[in-house]
Amino acid sequence: MATLNAYLMFNGDCREGMEFYKGCFGGELKIMTHGESPMAAQAPGELRDKVMHSFLKSGKIEFMGADCMDTCRHGNTVSLTLVCDSPEEIKQLFTKLSAGGKVGRALKEEFFGTYGDLTDRFGFSWMFQYSPNPM
Repeated sequence: MATLNAYLMFNGDCREGMEFYKGCFGGELKIMTHGESPMAAQAPGELRDKVMHSFLKSGKIEFMGADCMDTCRHGNTVSLTLVCDSPEEIKQLFTKLSAGGKVGRALKEEFFGTYGDLTDRFGFSWMFQYSPNPM
C-alpha cells in the first residue's frame, strides 16, 4: 500500500527548518542542494546553496522539504498532525515545535483526549493529539 508523506516548501530557509525539526524529532536528515545535485551545472548561481531536496526520518515520522523557486504561500487548509503515544511525548513535542512560533490552542484535555495546535516559526501548521483510548 502507498504511504503518505508531507513535503514542506520553504522560503529559502529549508536547511534551517529541517535542522530545527531534526532537533525536535531526532532521526536522520539528508540534504542535497542544487549545487550538489547531478544537475549542478544547470543551476543558476543564486540556487546553488538552496535545498533541492531533503528527507528526515525518525521512527514513524518521515517528511521531506525543499526551498521554493518562487515565493511560497502558506495556507490554512492543511496541518501536520502528530498523534502522540504519551502525555510526556505530546508536551515535549509541543514545547519544541512552538519555539519561535505562535500557539493557536495550548494543550488542553478535551472529550477525545489532549489536543493543541500551533504555527511554527517557519509558517507550518501543526496539530497535536494524544488519547489513551483512541477511537
